[in-house]
Amino acid sequence: MVTFWHRKSLWVFGLLVFQLSVLSSFAQEKKYSLSELTDSALRHLPALLQKKAQLAAARAGVTDAKHAYLPASYLGDEMVVATDNSTPGSYLSFGVIPSSSGGIRSSNNYQAALGNYAFFSNQYELINFGLKKATVNNAEAFSSLSQADLDRENYLVKWQVGKLYLEILKMEFQLGIDRENIGRYEKVYTVIQAVTQSGIKPGADSALAMAELSKTRTTYNQTYGQLRQLQQQLSFMTGVAADGLEIDTTSARLNVRLSDTVGASAAGNPLLDYYQKQKSLYQRNEELVKKSYLPKILLTGIAWARGSSIDYQDHYQSGLTGWGYQRFNYMGGLTFQYNLFNTVHRKDKAAIAHNNLLATDYGLQQQALALQNVGNKAEEGIRAAMKNLQEIPIQVHAAEDAYNQKTAQYKAGIINLVDLTNASFVLYRSQSDYVQTLSDWLTANLDKAAAAGELDQFIQSIK
Repeated sequence: MVTFWHRKSLWVFGLLVFQLSVLSSFAQEKKYSLSELTDSALRHLPALLQKKAQLAAARAGVTDAKHAYLPASYLGDEMVVATDNSTPGSYLSFGVIPSSSGGIRSSNNYQAALGNYAFFSNQYELINFGLKKATVNNAEAFSSLSQADLDRENYLVKWQVGKLYLEILKMEFQLGIDRENIGRYEKVYTVIQAVTQSGIKPGADSALAMAELSKTRTTYNQTYGQLRQLQQQLSFMTGVAADGLEIDTTSARLNVRLSDTVGASAAGNPLLDYYQKQKSLYQRNEELVKKSYLPKILLTGIAWARGSSIDYQDHYQSGLTGWGYQRFNYMGGLTFQYNLFNTVHRKDKAAIAHNNLLATDYGLQQQALALQNVGNKAEEGIRAAMKNLQEIPIQVHAAEDAYNQKTAQYKAGIINLVDLTNASFVLYRSQSDYVQTLSDWLTANLDKAAAAGELDQFIQSIK
């Protein structure tokens, strides 16, 4: 894909050439830029902090996987008081049957004897045919997926904050237009009072003008309420208090440069990269399944010491004679270990891993198609908005001229109030259409940038 800074440039001076006088009066000292608000959201939202904690756990899992194949070493010592009665024969031990050695005699002897036993045992998987490497690779793939999941959530949050920012920008401009509309009708009402008092116009015009003025105030209140709701939502996202949340509307230029082509690169788009990392995880999981059911060769060693107050002639000695090591032994060996039913288990687990991999691949394809659809729709929206941005200024200027002419004609008694209010409505609608078109253009560019993996560049371009 073409890199971000080597593309066709779209220089739109939307806010600069937006020649509605209301915008200049609405300008305010810069408070929060889009970049600052997205950064605040990334630091504030608990959902993202949760993802960061999960990522830390996944990284710790990589270390745990590397340590999982350290030798199993045990050191122990025990001092006991017990009887010593045994009989020839074999049995299956269940791990809870105490062991007695010697003590084979014709009758039971309930005299207690002292004993001492110490051991050091060590077991190491000498050869596991790549299982350790596969386990570590699987843990690293899961860590990469956790990172991709965090990046994806960050990306979606920035996208959402960007949309809220542009909606608030639109509402603030619309609020300025509504405020100007109120001022226009207040002037109309003043003119009507003058002409009705002079007898040029009937008194009913004054009542009708007051009704129109009240309607414009109602519209202003509705726009203000919508703006406050958007500010509350943005406050929820960023942690910035809604009452102090003022966005930057003084930008002299909005430079937005986007790809000529519609599409997305997995390397540059976190929404696709997540599925790529998920696919990689299931590939590593398949490999782990194959390695998990191979044979193992174990290196085993043990050394132990034994003491007893019963001597080799079956005499019970007094004192603490048994609590001292009298015999020492060692043993070492190689063990080949393989479960004969591993082929069955491996086949079952491999089927699960393969279908998970297949499902993830389809998920990747679906996400790519969805982003391409977003990009295509954004392209169409940009084209339509660009055409309208060339036409609407003509409409606004014509509506302004018509309104000024109708005002003069009304003062002269040439036209009635309906003609004047119609001209005022046309001007208001033209100004509102201009704001809506600019908002559509910016939102379409935002969506196109997000689909192409260039959201950060878009955010930085609005300064």
